[in-house]
Amino acid sequence: MEKLEREIRESKFSELMNKHFAASSIPKGIHCLSLRLTDEYSSNAHARRQLPSPELLPVLSNNSYHHFVLSTDNILAASVVVTSAVQSSLEPEKIVFHIITDKKTFAGMHSWFALNSVSPAIVEVKGVHQFDWLTRENVPVLEAIEDHDGIRNYYHGNHVAGANLSDTTPRTFASKLQARSPKYISLLNHLRIYLPELFPNLDKVVFLDDDVVIQHDLSPLWEIDLQGKVNGAVETCKGEDEWVMSKHFRNYFNFSHPLIAKHLDPDECAWAYGMNIFDLGAWRKTNIREKYHSWLKENLKSNLTMWKLGTLPPALIAFKDHVHPIDPSWHMLGLGYQSKTNVENVKKAAVIHYNGQAKPWLQIGFEHLRPFWTKYVNYSNDFVRNCHILES
Repeated sequence: MEKLEREIRESKFSELMNKHFAASSIPKGIHCLSLRLTDEYSSNAHARRQLPSPELLPVLSNNSYHHFVLSTDNILAASVVVTSAVQSSLEPEKIVFHIITDKKTFAGMHSWFALNSVSPAIVEVKGVHQFDWLTRENVPVLEAIEDHDGIRNYYHGNHVAGANLSDTTPRTFASKLQARSPKYISLLNHLRIYLPELFPNLDKVVFLDDDVVIQHDLSPLWEIDLQGKVNGAVETCKGEDEWVMSKHFRNYFNFSHPLIAKHLDPDECAWAYGMNIFDLGAWRKTNIREKYHSWLKENLKSNLTMWKLGTLPPALIAFKDHVHPIDPSWHMLGLGYQSKTNVENVKKAAVIHYNGQAKPWLQIGFEHLRPFWTKYVNYSNDFVRNCHILES
Protein backbone atom coordinates (compact mmCIF):
# COMPACT_ATOMS: atom_id res chain seq x y z
CA MET A 1 0.00 0.00 0.00
CA GLU A 2 2.81 2.39 0.97
CA LYS A 3 4.64 1.63 -2.29
CA LEU A 4 1.47 2.34 -4.28
CA GLU A 5 0.97 5.69 -2.50
CA ARG A 6 4.59 6.65 -3.19
CA GLU A 7 4.21 5.77 -6.88
CA ILE A 8 1.00 7.84 -7.13
CA ARG A 9 2.75 10.74 -5.43
CA GLU A 10 5.78 10.53 -7.73
CA SER A 11 3.47 10.34 -10.72
CA LYS A 12 1.74 13.54 -9.57
CA PHE A 13 5.06 15.41 -9.28
CA SER A 14 6.12 14.09 -12.68
CA GLU A 15 2.85 15.35 -14.17
CA LEU A 16 3.44 18.81 -12.63
CA MET A 17 6.97 18.92 -14.08
CA ASN A 18 5.69 18.02 -17.55
CA LYS A 19 3.01 20.68 -17.28
CA HIS A 20 5.61 23.26 -16.25
CA PHE A 21 7.78 22.51 -19.29
CA ALA A 22 4.74 22.54 -21.57
CA ALA A 23 3.75 25.95 -20.20
CA SER A 24 7.28 27.34 -20.65
CA SER A 25 7.69 26.18 -24.25
CA ILE A 26 6.62 27.97 -27.43
CA PRO A 27 4.15 25.97 -29.57
CA LYS A 28 5.44 25.20 -33.07
CA GLY A 29 2.55 27.05 -34.71
CA ILE A 30 3.21 30.27 -32.80
CA HIS A 31 6.95 30.04 -33.51
CA CYS A 32 6.17 29.46 -37.20
CA LEU A 33 3.85 32.49 -37.23
CA SER A 34 6.61 34.73 -35.89
CA LEU A 35 9.19 33.43 -38.41
CA ARG A 36 6.89 33.75 -41.44
CA LEU A 37 5.75 37.25 -40.51
CA THR A 38 9.39 38.28 -39.98
CA ASP A 39 10.18 37.03 -43.51
CA GLU A 40 7.17 38.97 -44.79
CA TYR A 41 8.53 42.14 -43.20
CA SER A 42 11.70 41.72 -45.28
CA SER A 43 9.98 41.00 -48.58
CA ASN A 44 6.69 42.92 -48.51
CA ALA A 45 6.68 46.73 -48.40
CA HIS A 46 3.07 46.73 -47.17
CA ALA A 47 4.16 44.71 -44.10
CA ARG A 48 6.70 47.46 -43.37
CA ARG A 49 4.27 50.38 -43.75
CA GLN A 50 4.33 52.96 -40.99
CA LEU A 51 2.10 52.20 -38.01
CA PRO A 52 0.04 54.23 -37.60
CA SER A 53 0.04 56.19 -40.86
CA PRO A 54 1.77 59.62 -40.63
CA GLU A 55 -1.45 61.67 -40.43
CA LEU A 56 -2.51 59.68 -37.33
CA LEU A 57 0.75 60.09 -35.36
CA PRO A 58 -0.64 62.98 -33.22
CA VAL A 59 -3.30 60.58 -31.88
CA LEU A 60 -0.57 58.58 -30.09
CA SER A 61 -0.27 61.37 -27.51
CA ASN A 62 -3.86 62.67 -27.61
CA ASN A 63 -5.47 62.19 -24.19
CA SER A 64 -9.03 62.34 -25.55
CA TYR A 65 -8.47 58.77 -26.85
CA HIS A 66 -8.45 55.56 -24.81
CA HIS A 67 -4.86 54.33 -24.66
CA PHE A 68 -4.07 50.66 -24.02
CA VAL A 69 -0.56 49.28 -23.45
CA LEU A 70 0.33 45.66 -24.17
CA SER A 71 3.84 44.26 -23.66
CA THR A 72 4.38 40.86 -25.31
CA ASP A 73 6.43 38.71 -27.70
CA ASN A 74 3.43 36.50 -28.57
CA ILE A 75 1.92 37.71 -31.86
CA LEU A 76 -1.14 35.45 -31.77
CA ALA A 77 -1.94 36.45 -28.18
CA ALA A 78 -1.51 40.14 -29.05
CA SER A 79 -3.91 39.77 -31.97
CA VAL A 80 -6.57 38.28 -29.65
CA VAL A 81 -6.20 41.05 -27.04
CA VAL A 82 -6.49 43.80 -29.68
CA THR A 83 -9.30 42.15 -31.68
CA SER A 84 -11.36 41.38 -28.58
CA ALA A 85 -10.96 44.95 -27.28
CA VAL A 86 -12.01 46.48 -30.60
CA GLN A 87 -14.96 44.14 -31.16
CA SER A 88 -16.22 44.65 -27.59
CA SER A 89 -15.93 48.43 -27.69
CA LEU A 90 -18.85 50.84 -28.15
CA GLU A 91 -16.35 53.44 -29.40
CA PRO A 92 -13.63 51.53 -31.32
CA GLU A 93 -12.64 54.76 -33.11
CA LYS A 94 -11.33 56.05 -29.75
CA ILE A 95 -9.04 53.04 -29.10
CA VAL A 96 -5.25 53.37 -29.41
CA PHE A 97 -3.09 50.29 -28.75
CA HIS A 98 0.59 50.73 -27.91
CA ILE A 99 2.19 47.30 -28.36
CA ILE A 100 5.71 46.87 -27.00
CA THR A 101 7.73 43.82 -28.00
CA ASP A 102 11.34 42.66 -28.00
CA LYS A 103 13.84 43.16 -30.82
CA LYS A 104 13.54 39.62 -32.24
CA THR A 105 9.73 39.79 -32.46
CA PHE A 106 9.42 43.40 -33.65
CA ALA A 107 9.39 42.71 -37.42
CA GLY A 108 6.84 39.89 -37.13
CA MET A 109 4.59 41.84 -34.74
CA HIS A 110 4.71 44.90 -37.00
CA SER A 111 3.90 42.77 -40.06
CA TRP A 112 0.83 41.27 -38.41
CA PHE A 113 -0.76 44.62 -37.55
CA ALA A 114 0.33 46.24 -40.82
CA LEU A 115 -1.35 43.45 -42.80
CA ASN A 116 -4.38 43.00 -40.49
CA SER A 117 -6.01 46.35 -39.85
CA VAL A 118 -8.25 46.79 -36.81
CA SER A 119 -9.63 50.08 -38.11
CA PRO A 120 -11.11 52.34 -36.82
CA ALA A 121 -8.85 51.55 -33.84
CA ILE A 122 -5.20 52.61 -34.09
CA VAL A 123 -2.19 50.39 -33.37
CA GLU A 124 1.42 51.37 -32.71
CA VAL A 125 4.12 48.66 -32.51
CA LYS A 126 7.45 49.48 -30.87
CA GLY A 127 10.45 47.36 -29.93
CA VAL A 128 12.16 47.90 -26.60
CA HIS A 129 15.25 48.87 -28.63
CA GLN A 130 13.33 51.88 -30.01
CA PHE A 131 12.75 53.55 -26.64
CA ASP A 132 15.59 56.03 -26.00
CA TRP A 133 14.73 56.03 -22.29
CA LEU A 134 15.37 52.29 -21.81
CA THR A 135 19.13 52.53 -21.20
CA ARG A 136 21.39 50.56 -18.87
CA GLU A 137 21.50 53.59 -16.58
CA ASN A 138 17.72 53.73 -16.21
CA VAL A 139 17.10 49.99 -15.75
CA PRO A 140 20.25 48.77 -13.94
CA VAL A 141 18.43 46.38 -11.63
CA LEU A 142 16.78 44.48 -14.46
CA GLU A 143 20.10 44.25 -16.27
CA ALA A 144 21.55 42.73 -13.10
CA ILE A 145 18.68 40.25 -12.79
CA GLU A 146 19.10 39.03 -16.37
CA ASP A 147 22.89 38.66 -16.06
CA HIS A 148 23.13 37.25 -12.52
CA ASP A 149 24.33 33.62 -12.65
CA GLY A 150 22.42 32.60 -9.53
CA ILE A 151 19.18 34.00 -10.89
CA ARG A 152 19.69 32.37 -14.28
CA ASN A 153 20.30 29.03 -12.61
CA TYR A 154 17.17 29.48 -10.47
CA TYR A 155 14.96 30.07 -13.48
CA HIS A 156 16.64 27.81 -16.04
CA GLY A 157 18.41 25.17 -13.94
CA ASN A 158 17.38 21.80 -12.53
CA HIS A 159 13.94 22.37 -10.99
CA VAL A 160 13.98 19.17 -8.91
CA ALA A 161 17.50 19.44 -7.50
CA GLY A 162 17.36 20.42 -3.84
CA ALA A 163 13.62 19.91 -3.62
CA ASN A 164 12.62 17.47 -0.88
CA LEU A 165 9.52 15.98 -2.50
CA SER A 166 8.67 13.94 0.59
CA ASP A 167 8.26 17.16 2.60
CA THR A 168 6.19 19.14 0.13
CA THR A 169 2.65 18.92 -1.23
CA PRO A 170 1.87 18.83 -4.95
CA ARG A 171 0.21 22.23 -4.65
CA THR A 172 3.28 23.82 -3.00
CA PHE A 173 5.51 22.20 -5.63
CA ALA A 174 3.24 23.57 -8.40
CA SER A 175 3.54 27.08 -6.90
CA LYS A 176 7.34 26.78 -6.81
CA LEU A 177 7.41 25.67 -10.43
CA GLN A 178 5.17 28.58 -11.40
CA ALA A 179 7.66 30.90 -9.66
CA ARG A 180 10.40 29.53 -11.91
CA SER A 181 8.76 30.58 -15.16
CA PRO A 182 11.50 32.24 -17.27
CA LYS A 183 9.10 35.07 -18.16
CA TYR A 184 9.68 36.54 -14.70
CA ILE A 185 13.18 37.71 -15.66
CA SER A 186 12.05 39.15 -18.99
CA LEU A 187 12.37 42.91 -19.44
CA LEU A 188 8.99 42.83 -21.22
CA ASN A 189 7.39 41.61 -18.01
CA HIS A 190 8.91 44.42 -15.94
CA LEU A 191 8.19 47.21 -18.46
CA ARG A 192 4.93 48.22 -16.77
CA ILE A 193 6.89 49.90 -13.97
CA TYR A 194 8.27 52.39 -16.54
CA LEU A 195 4.98 53.49 -18.13
CA PRO A 196 5.21 57.17 -17.06
CA GLU A 197 8.64 57.46 -18.70
CA LEU A 198 7.78 55.43 -21.81
CA PHE A 199 4.64 57.50 -22.46
CA PRO A 200 5.54 60.97 -21.16
CA ASN A 201 2.62 62.70 -22.92
CA LEU A 202 -0.16 60.41 -21.70
CA ASP A 203 -2.30 60.98 -18.59
CA LYS A 204 -4.09 57.62 -18.24
CA VAL A 205 -3.54 54.17 -19.75
CA VAL A 206 -5.02 50.71 -19.31
CA PHE A 207 -2.27 48.09 -19.11
CA LEU A 208 -3.22 44.60 -20.29
CA ASP A 209 -1.40 41.27 -20.02
CA ASP A 210 -1.23 39.19 -23.21
CA ASP A 211 -3.28 36.32 -21.72
CA VAL A 212 -6.50 38.31 -21.37
CA VAL A 213 -9.65 38.57 -23.48
CA ILE A 214 -11.84 41.69 -23.44
CA GLN A 215 -15.56 40.88 -23.49
CA HIS A 216 -17.19 44.25 -22.67
CA ASP A 217 -16.63 47.90 -23.48
CA LEU A 218 -13.79 49.21 -21.29
CA SER A 219 -14.27 52.94 -21.92
CA PRO A 220 -15.94 53.47 -18.47
CA LEU A 221 -12.55 52.66 -16.89
CA TRP A 222 -11.37 56.13 -17.91
CA GLU A 223 -14.29 57.67 -15.99
CA ILE A 224 -13.45 55.96 -12.68
CA ASP A 225 -12.39 58.45 -10.02
CA LEU A 226 -9.20 56.94 -8.63
CA GLN A 227 -9.32 59.51 -5.80
CA GLY A 228 -5.73 60.59 -6.32
CA LYS A 229 -4.41 57.02 -6.43
CA VAL A 230 -2.16 55.69 -9.22
CA ASN A 231 -3.36 52.15 -9.86
CA GLY A 232 -6.98 51.05 -10.34
CA ALA A 233 -6.92 47.30 -9.71
CA VAL A 234 -9.12 44.41 -8.61
CA GLU A 235 -8.32 43.21 -5.10
CA THR A 236 -7.65 39.48 -4.78
CA CYS A 237 -8.33 38.83 -1.09
CA LYS A 238 -12.12 38.87 -0.93
CA GLY A 239 -13.19 35.71 -2.74
CA GLU A 240 -13.69 32.11 -1.67
CA ASP A 241 -11.42 30.71 -4.38
CA GLU A 242 -8.17 29.92 -2.54
CA TRP A 243 -6.07 29.66 -5.72
CA VAL A 244 -6.72 33.18 -6.95
CA MET A 245 -9.10 35.32 -4.92
CA SER A 246 -7.95 34.87 -1.33
CA LYS A 247 -4.46 36.32 -1.59
CA HIS A 248 -2.83 38.44 1.11
CA PHE A 249 0.75 39.63 1.41
CA ARG A 250 1.58 36.46 3.36
CA ASN A 251 0.98 34.47 0.14
CA TYR A 252 3.75 36.35 -1.69
CA PHE A 253 6.41 37.24 0.87
CA ASN A 254 8.70 35.42 3.30
CA PHE A 255 7.76 36.99 6.64
CA SER A 256 10.63 35.24 8.40
CA HIS A 257 12.93 37.71 6.60
CA PRO A 258 13.53 40.66 8.97
CA LEU A 259 13.09 43.37 6.29
CA ILE A 260 9.78 41.90 5.17
CA ALA A 261 8.55 41.47 8.76
CA LYS A 262 9.53 45.05 9.60
CA HIS A 263 7.91 46.81 6.63
CA LEU A 264 4.93 44.70 5.54
CA ASP A 265 1.67 43.44 7.03
CA PRO A 266 0.96 39.75 6.26
CA ASP A 267 -2.80 40.42 6.32
CA GLU A 268 -2.72 43.24 3.78
CA CYS A 269 -4.91 42.58 0.74
CA ALA A 270 -3.17 41.80 -2.56
CA TRP A 271 -4.37 43.06 -5.94
CA ALA A 272 -4.09 41.84 -9.52
CA TYR A 273 -1.86 42.74 -12.42
CA GLY A 274 -3.18 42.09 -15.94
CA MET A 275 -5.90 44.76 -16.29
CA ASN A 276 -5.01 47.98 -14.53
CA ILE A 277 -6.03 51.59 -15.12
CA PHE A 278 -2.99 53.75 -14.34
CA ASP A 279 -3.12 57.49 -13.70
CA LEU A 280 0.30 58.42 -15.09
CA GLY A 281 -0.04 62.05 -13.96
CA ALA A 282 -0.45 60.97 -10.33
CA TRP A 283 2.28 58.33 -10.77
CA ARG A 284 4.87 60.93 -11.87
CA LYS A 285 4.51 62.65 -8.49
CA THR A 286 5.55 59.49 -6.59
CA ASN A 287 8.73 57.45 -5.99
CA ILE A 288 7.10 54.17 -7.11
CA ARG A 289 9.81 53.27 -9.63
CA GLU A 290 12.65 54.01 -7.18
CA LYS A 291 10.94 51.93 -4.49
CA TYR A 292 10.48 49.04 -6.95
CA HIS A 293 14.19 49.14 -7.88
CA SER A 294 15.27 49.38 -4.25
CA TRP A 295 13.31 46.29 -3.17
CA LEU A 296 14.41 44.32 -6.23
CA LYS A 297 18.01 45.04 -5.26
CA GLU A 298 17.37 43.91 -1.68
CA ASN A 299 15.82 40.64 -2.86
CA LEU A 300 18.75 40.09 -5.21
CA LYS A 301 21.20 40.68 -2.35
CA SER A 302 19.26 38.24 -0.17
CA ASN A 303 19.50 35.57 -2.90
CA LEU A 304 15.73 35.61 -3.55
CA THR A 305 14.85 34.83 0.07
CA MET A 306 12.35 37.73 0.42
CA TRP A 307 10.05 36.51 -2.36
CA LYS A 308 10.27 34.14 -5.30
CA LEU A 309 7.60 35.09 -7.77
CA GLY A 310 8.05 37.62 -10.57
CA THR A 311 6.87 41.19 -10.93
CA LEU A 312 3.89 41.30 -8.58
CA PRO A 313 5.67 41.19 -5.16
CA PRO A 314 7.91 44.24 -5.76
CA ALA A 315 4.87 46.01 -7.25
CA LEU A 316 2.77 45.18 -4.16
CA ILE A 317 5.41 47.04 -2.15
CA ALA A 318 6.05 49.88 -4.60
CA PHE A 319 2.34 50.68 -5.13
CA LYS A 320 1.53 50.46 -1.40
CA ASP A 321 -0.96 53.24 -0.56
CA HIS A 322 -1.32 54.05 -4.27
CA VAL A 323 -4.00 51.47 -5.21
CA HIS A 324 -7.70 52.22 -5.71
CA PRO A 325 -9.84 49.02 -5.66
CA ILE A 326 -12.17 48.62 -8.67
CA ASP A 327 -15.17 46.33 -9.00
CA PRO A 328 -14.16 42.63 -9.42
CA SER A 329 -16.47 42.31 -12.46
CA TRP A 330 -13.87 44.27 -14.45
CA HIS A 331 -11.25 41.52 -14.19
CA MET A 332 -11.84 37.80 -13.66
CA LEU A 333 -8.70 35.82 -12.89
CA GLY A 334 -7.64 32.20 -12.75
CA LEU A 335 -8.69 30.75 -16.12
CA GLY A 336 -5.21 29.25 -16.52
CA TYR A 337 -5.23 27.66 -13.05
CA GLN A 338 -8.38 25.74 -12.52
CA SER A 339 -10.74 23.70 -14.59
CA LYS A 340 -13.62 24.34 -12.18
CA THR A 341 -13.97 28.00 -13.24
CA ASN A 342 -17.68 28.89 -13.43
CA VAL A 343 -18.53 29.42 -17.11
CA GLU A 344 -21.52 31.65 -16.32
CA ASN A 345 -19.23 33.97 -14.33
CA VAL A 346 -16.76 33.94 -17.23
CA LYS A 347 -19.47 35.14 -19.61
CA LYS A 348 -20.30 38.11 -17.38
CA ALA A 349 -16.75 39.42 -16.76
CA ALA A 350 -15.47 42.46 -18.67
CA VAL A 351 -11.95 41.01 -18.90
CA ILE A 352 -11.08 37.35 -18.43
CA HIS A 353 -7.51 36.45 -17.54
CA TYR A 354 -5.86 33.11 -18.29
CA ASN A 355 -3.20 33.66 -15.63
CA GLY A 356 -1.57 30.37 -14.68
CA GLN A 357 0.04 27.64 -16.75
CA ALA A 358 -2.94 26.50 -18.83
CA LYS A 359 -2.81 29.20 -21.50
CA PRO A 360 -5.54 28.90 -24.14
CA TRP A 361 -2.97 28.64 -26.97
CA LEU A 362 -1.34 25.61 -25.31
CA GLN A 363 -2.47 22.00 -25.49
CA ILE A 364 -2.72 22.00 -21.68
CA GLY A 365 -5.33 24.79 -21.81
CA PHE A 366 -8.75 23.86 -20.40
CA GLU A 367 -11.06 22.73 -23.22
CA HIS A 368 -14.24 24.39 -21.95
CA LEU A 369 -12.49 27.74 -21.35
CA ARG A 370 -10.54 27.88 -24.62
CA PRO A 371 -13.48 28.97 -26.87
CA PHE A 372 -13.68 32.34 -25.09
CA TRP A 373 -10.19 32.97 -26.52
CA THR A 374 -10.31 31.14 -29.87
CA LYS A 375 -13.40 33.06 -31.00
CA TYR A 376 -11.06 36.03 -31.60
CA VAL A 377 -8.45 34.08 -33.62
CA ASN A 378 -8.74 34.58 -37.39
CA TYR A 379 -8.34 30.97 -38.54
CA SER A 380 -8.91 31.95 -42.18
CA ASN A 381 -5.76 34.12 -42.17
CA ASP A 382 -3.15 32.67 -44.55
CA PHE A 383 -0.32 32.88 -42.03
CA VAL A 384 -2.41 31.20 -39.31
CA ARG A 385 -3.51 28.43 -41.72
CA ASN A 386 -0.03 27.84 -43.14
CA CYS A 387 1.39 27.49 -39.64
CA HIS A 388 -1.30 24.87 -38.85
CA ILE A 389 -2.71 26.83 -35.91
CA LEU A 390 -5.96 24.89 -35.86
CA GLU A 391 -9.21 25.64 -34.11
CA SER A 392 -9.78 23.10 -31.38
